[in-house]
Amino acid sequence: MFKLKSLPLFLLLTTITLSAFAQNTGKIAGKIIDQKTSETLIGATVGIEGSAKGAAANVDGRYILADLKPGKYVVIVKYIGYQSKSISDIEVKAGAVTNLDIALSEATTTALKEVVVRATYRQASVASLYAIQKNSVSISDGISSELIKKSPDRSTSDVLKRVSGTTIQDNKFVVVRGLSDRYNSASLDGTPLPSTEPNRKAFSFDIVPANLIENIVISKTATPDIAADFAGGNIQVLTKDIPDQNFVSLGAGYSYNTQSTFKNFQSGYRNTSDYFGFDGGARELVDNFPTTKQVIGPPRLTNQQNIQSINSLNNDFNIYNKKAFLGQSYQFTLGNVQEIGKNKNRFGTTIALTYRNAETTTPGLIRQYNNFDFKEDQYKFSTNVGALANFAYSFGNNKITLKNLYNRTFDDIFTYRTGTNNSNGANDNRFYAFDLTQKALFKTTLDGDHKLGASNAKIDWSLGYSNILNNQPDQRKINYVQPNAGGAYVASITNLGKENARFFSDLNENIYSGKVDFKLPVKLFNQTSNLKVGIASQYRKRDFNARFLGVIIKDGTSDIRERPIQTLFGPNAINSGAFELDEISAPNDNYNAHSYTNAAYAMLDNKLSEKLRVVYGVRVEKFDLKLNTLDPDQPQPRAELNNTDFLPSVNITYSLTTKANLRASYYRTLARPEFRELAPFSYYDYELLATQEGNSNLKRTAIDNADLRYEFYPSAGQIFSVSVFYKKFYNAIEPSIDDVNSSTTISYFNAKSAYVYGAEMEARKTLDFIDDAGFFKNSTLYANLALTKSRVQNPANPNLLEPSRSLVGQSPYVINAGFQHNAFNNALSLNILYNRLGKRIFYAGGSNFPSVYEAPRNVLDFQIGYKVLKNKGEIKLNGNDLFNQNYNFYYELDKNPKGGTGNTFKKYKPGSTYALTFSYNF
Repeated sequence: MFKLKSLPLFLLLTTITLSAFAQNTGKIAGKIIDQKTSETLIGATVGIEGSAKGAAANVDGRYILADLKPGKYVVIVKYIGYQSKSISDIEVKAGAVTNLDIALSEATTTALKEVVVRATYRQASVASLYAIQKNSVSISDGISSELIKKSPDRSTSDVLKRVSGTTIQDNKFVVVRGLSDRYNSASLDGTPLPSTEPNRKAFSFDIVPANLIENIVISKTATPDIAADFAGGNIQVLTKDIPDQNFVSLGAGYSYNTQSTFKNFQSGYRNTSDYFGFDGGARELVDNFPTTKQVIGPPRLTNQQNIQSINSLNNDFNIYNKKAFLGQSYQFTLGNVQEIGKNKNRFGTTIALTYRNAETTTPGLIRQYNNFDFKEDQYKFSTNVGALANFAYSFGNNKITLKNLYNRTFDDIFTYRTGTNNSNGANDNRFYAFDLTQKALFKTTLDGDHKLGASNAKIDWSLGYSNILNNQPDQRKINYVQPNAGGAYVASITNLGKENARFFSDLNENIYSGKVDFKLPVKLFNQTSNLKVGIASQYRKRDFNARFLGVIIKDGTSDIRERPIQTLFGPNAINSGAFELDEISAPNDNYNAHSYTNAAYAMLDNKLSEKLRVVYGVRVEKFDLKLNTLDPDQPQPRAELNNTDFLPSVNITYSLTTKANLRASYYRTLARPEFRELAPFSYYDYELLATQEGNSNLKRTAIDNADLRYEFYPSAGQIFSVSVFYKKFYNAIEPSIDDVNSSTTISYFNAKSAYVYGAEMEARKTLDFIDDAGFFKNSTLYANLALTKSRVQNPANPNLLEPSRSLVGQSPYVINAGFQHNAFNNALSLNILYNRLGKRIFYAGGSNFPSVYEAPRNVLDFQIGYKVLKNKGEIKLNGNDLFNQNYNFYYELDKNPKGGTGNTFKKYKPGSTYALTFSYNF
């Protein structure tokens, strides 16, 4: 009997067998689109001249001509109401797919005589690429899977920093047009992505592996058919579904970091399951652990209950030493496509598994801020596991797709910190932190695309479910102080506090979403236009629970306090009754929240003439949010929002020439408070040296946006564009800083006024104009530059050092540049990438200290790839951050921009990383 567990092996063997049989034939595949609008032409027929072999474009406009013997062919393309096209010189190779996207023009006459446009393979490819580039409805930028393959990027966050006007904070949070992550939104396969962070509104893009991406598009202007909760950009990530051919791909890679690999690596307790991204429960509280009420009393726990409870905790405080191993990455991808029945319906499967593990060190990190003068070493153990399973069935004028993604990250950081802290009066401190964070994302999306009748009307629908987990199972912090110079160090365990606590938290969020879009082609002004209407709904529910526990010593004069951390909580000390369990409890440590967003829109994509296209409409969004805590002394819900917003937009495109567009747009968008920004929960971040808490009185932000852009396409794949934009914020949400006391508090406020304006330039040009027969023929140079300025009013507090400032995270300039070269018939590829951004506010200023800036740094990456084994295998050598310049975060005293002695908030070097990978396609 066939068993389910045998299915992966069966699919693998089937795919390899089919691939072996297919090696003697090839395929032609691609998409058929309208030359003027890039709309897919469903049902267009494609045939081989002189042969009965043919195919029809499906609901995506895609077609496949399979089982073709190697050689050159002529393809004939036909569609009612459009000029037929004959394309010659199409070369088919054994075991390969020749990609041919085709753009058709509407017939200019109703005469019976058929008009056939003739073109070569290269001309047809150029024309279709032009059409896709020029006909975007909104101002947008993006990157395709082909460009991703040629870059050294391993995660989506790495990829995004290559897009014009886009930067990344903390290696994972996206900033678009100088606006931080909270002013951007993201979707994966058409449904919204939730915030993965417990203390900010942000999606951690480093959890989506780059090799699973089909393409990324960042819409910088709004149209009514996309969610309006953004100001900088709406980031749309699409993963792969139906492949053009069957394949199995295996890949493995190893990386070397100049300051980590093969050097001493310290860590706390390590479990085998950590290497697979799971704690395994060894750090979690046991099921029968005392409740908060039992711990804090009255009555408090008995001596025996204390001993039993403390022993149930993971009291392994040993610091383990080893040599950091090479970073590892492995991936397996399977693609399978089958034609079913005489109508050649297609069923496609894409399955991918990814694994990454790394041990990195940040030695000599400096923190000098407020009362602190610290130096620390950080050691980070990271595991990332991912799985993708996409299934699609295309039949007639219909397509059903089921896309599933699971990803899990496991980051375990050990920190050893020394130095002075003037607030505790110690001569020196020795601080230890064991901090594990586990994140998981599961996302499933069911889509349907259907053509209705002969009018090319189309209905699309989508149902989505997402689950986000963010878990800190046992963040442990212990500090030793030296009361007297040259004296002994003693553990600060006489009471619970920022330097002696164990933190346990769980965040669980579910998102349910659905939408329906209907598109109807209509004739207006003798031009084909499109009317589009739709509805969408989303429900989010979050539960967050936290406990601040700790073990304190009963006798503060005990010699136990002088024990090293490895034996501080040894069994003999615990069983002697020297300790008792304690807890810092607040009614806001736990909260739950939910929100509903219901939307409807109508828009018209209107061709007013051959040159003028106007897309206009309105979106209406109804938003309801409620957030509750367990505080009996406060009315519930603690936070509540109820808004209905009418959001108009208009995007105008004028074709100056066949190669140039002038675009203009106006649109209104929103930025809503995130659950965490509203929750009054307080959390001390030992890395920020500050307490973070929400503000339950926040309002939603409304933004008026205007854009103007000129774009010129000198030839296929090349572009020159210049854009300017302006954004006006009403009730902008920004961090507020209270640094009057020894411990800083970061919260949020609605700014009375804020604005952003700027300009962007992008250029991509092949260098064949220098020499069209030599080295430069296959070389491309590209660059993008963004210049941005912003201003926001701080709260009306006369004690603040800065009445106004730039928005947090906004860089005055961003530069991306690169050089690509292919040689030996594309067997060798070279890609060099450069990135630099201007100084930006990392941490807003308060009453005692001005804003902390992140200083500019130059980043240079490269990739060299070489195809081997008849182009089935590829070896890649990647280099990241070759300059290895300091990350320098500083504040300016007396207007000193250098960030000199005493002005450093944080400074460290990440090290350069070199990776060697090998992949093979069966």
